[in-house]
Amino acid sequence: MKQIIFLFLGLLLGVHVSAQTQVDTSLPPQPAVVVTDTIVPDTLIAVVEEELVPLPVPDTLTLLFMGDVMGHDPQIESAYDPATRTYSYESVFAKIAPVIQSYDWAIANLEVTLAGPPYTGYPQFCSPVALALACKNSGIDALMTSNNHSCDKGKKGILRTLNALDSLEILHTGTFRNKAERDSANLLILDKHNIRLGILNYTYGTNELPTPPPTEVNRIDTALLARDIRLAQNDSLDKLIIFLHWGKEYESYPSKEQVKLAEFLYQKGADMVIGSHPHVIQRMEYHPATEESKERFTVYSMGNFVSNQRTRLRDGGVMASVTLVKDDKGTHIAANGYQLTWVNKPVVNGKTLFEILPAARVEDAGFEGMTKEYIDLMKIYLSDSRDLYGKDNVRVEEIK
Repeated sequence: MKQIIFLFLGLLLGVHVSAQTQVDTSLPPQPAVVVTDTIVPDTLIAVVEEELVPLPVPDTLTLLFMGDVMGHDPQIESAYDPATRTYSYESVFAKIAPVIQSYDWAIANLEVTLAGPPYTGYPQFCSPVALALACKNSGIDALMTSNNHSCDKGKKGILRTLNALDSLEILHTGTFRNKAERDSANLLILDKHNIRLGILNYTYGTNELPTPPPTEVNRIDTALLARDIRLAQNDSLDKLIIFLHWGKEYESYPSKEQVKLAEFLYQKGADMVIGSHPHVIQRMEYHPATEESKERFTVYSMGNFVSNQRTRLRDGGVMASVTLVKDDKGTHIAANGYQLTWVNKPVVNGKTLFEILPAARVEDAGFEGMTKEYIDLMKIYLSDSRDLYGKDNVRVEEIK
């Protein structure tokens, strides 16, 4: 290394070394190059040293958000194996799992209870614990539990859901066994790669079902949200994410109330607002930081991640992703995007299955293995979704 530096300095100072491969004998013998204690300008040394010192690599973290994990009756029936009398949802997530597992953190909305048998679909959902297990095995790290179906099975439903998630070591927030647990565990912390995130989760309501004491379900209340955000800011977070169950069902455009609430949350200190509940997708927005405000990333609705809703616009969903970078200037969003998903229902050995498809990848592969009927339906979903996002999204593009 020293020889390289001396040679480099010599070249810059005008010292010439004759080539060894060709020698011109017509010239008189040249004196050998001698390295002496020549004084080199400080600026030159600084240049050389700068070239040799590697630049620091900033901390990077990737996030993936998914919509509603539902459990309608046909899904429960499909998961059941009469030979073993057990349930399995592994095939539901098999084709989307490689995408999920490529992210540092993956978060979804669990819109069922895990209250134990008998298992039921709409209107009061109760799915086997095997559904949550399949979520975990697919790469989902955290499940949001505050939604309009949180109280479907009363106190038993809330408690057994939390017990099941804890036993599977799946992170969660939104519902709690009691006030003491809410006080200590309301803010879900995700800490990895030197980037510390906080998540808070709330719902607009619980279908008029009361919250059975002593359990607690986080509900959207501006005074409560402001208080929780203020408390979260004492936790040395790099980013604060508010995950909301809100909006009007089956509406492709966010309501005025959603837009107003998102603005309120940003004014109070939120960094991202992620939404679920409408069962159809709604627009996404990314706004860079300005002198007046921090950067913002908003997803109004991600639609259905998996369900048995099959009408137009409801048969698919979207995954939103963010790449965070932490450097000497702070933590900021370096990249974002969305990936469309669609629920396929192939019939195998006379049994209807459910599978979440990474839409763009399946499209690029020519919809291999799909029936013409479902290919046509999936193409309609892709066309509708891309048309909506092409017109309404703000600085959020599709990842293919």
